[in-house]
Amino acid sequence: MELGISSFGEITPERVAGKAVNAHKRVHELLEEIKLADEVGLDVFALGEHHRPDFVVSSPETILAAAAAITKRIKLSSSVTVLSSVDPVRTFQQFSTLDLISDGRAEIMAGRGSFIESFPLFGYDLKDYDALFIEKLDLLLNINQHEIVNWKGKFRPSIPNRGVYPRPIQASLPVWLAAGGTPASAVRAGKMNLPLTVAILGGPTNGFVSFAELYRKSAQEAGHDVSSLQFAISTHFFAADDSEQASDDLYPTYEKMMNRIGRERGWSPIERQYFEALRRGGPLMVGDVNEIIDKILHMHELYHNTRYLAQLIGGEIPHEKVMHAIELYGTQIAPAVRKALGS
Repeated sequence: MELGISSFGEITPERVAGKAVNAHKRVHELLEEIKLADEVGLDVFALGEHHRPDFVVSSPETILAAAAAITKRIKLSSSVTVLSSVDPVRTFQQFSTLDLISDGRAEIMAGRGSFIESFPLFGYDLKDYDALFIEKLDLLLNINQHEIVNWKGKFRPSIPNRGVYPRPIQASLPVWLAAGGTPASAVRAGKMNLPLTVAILGGPTNGFVSFAELYRKSAQEAGHDVSSLQFAISTHFFAADDSEQASDDLYPTYEKMMNRIGRERGWSPIERQYFEALRRGGPLMVGDVNEIIDKILHMHELYHNTRYLAQLIGGEIPHEKVMHAIELYGTQIAPAVRKALGS
């Protein structure tokens, strides 16, 4: 099982037209985090695309390209690329360029996105939410498999036998799908034999087992080799030397972020009791080294996942504590998990 990190690059909104001090600082912190993750032996680092004042990453491939120059072996992925509102041609070109810079370490994780700001920003209608994703995924996969592309669609001008360059150093770019738990997403990924990542951010720890089973069943029914499927789970994560210290360090930032998003979506406000319930009996991966090792292994027993992505929340948490969490993950948690799994 691969062990990695996902980040959205949380920042305190600045509300300025220039002189973006917080954004400048946060981008450099992200580069330090990716460099450390590589040095301590983690397998993948992924950045999520957002177009909001509270997240700094709108172009994952740009920051990942900077990270490629200061890392050696870690895979560099998006988490996610909001495929519905981007041009698949440019997306392929940018990640292919990242692949060349990184000597073959680039990946694309494509999703519809859990936020909608990119749709009006780039001139798309939300009523086309699903149709846009299906069509653009088809084009991206076509470009990934063929140098010369002949393609027609509804939302984008056709491509009549034209080459898309540059090509990656890998035989093709790994393209993962990302899902939030919608059954149709599991069926689509399984039928297409594509790697799938599901974010498990609430509910019981085993709440997405049926989703994973549906993914594998759909692949099997489509005639694919289920044993070769790649399935990843992602949960919020924070590690510290002491369990209660980890909880105290993360909760203020977690509560502020989740309640800010919750107000936008009509969720009930969360309190410390809910946070602790998620930590003890849910998917929230927050605690000391031994607690997190046990929970990663427990979730692996449930999901038989081939990758675990720790969604690391930063921003208002002191950067040295975030770096320490990465160090604990790479030097203590990951080796113990690998040993337990015989990998």
